[in-house]
Amino acid sequence: MTTSKRLSEKKVAKFQKNITKRGSVPETSTKKGNDYPVGPILLGFFVFVVIGSSLFPDN
Repeated sequence: MTTSKRLSEKKVAKFQKNITKRGSVPETSTKKGNDYPVGPILLGFFVFVVIGSSLFPDN
């Protein structure tokens, strides 16, 4: 089964367009370093559990 000429030319054009864009990454897609890996609610719950377990040890 062979690929049609139109489909192959479309794929080549898309590939060539991608090659010319290489290295020019828009700033909006770069990740900023200000985001926390966990949410503030989960972090607060974790701190509550750790501090609570140290205040009320199980005998």
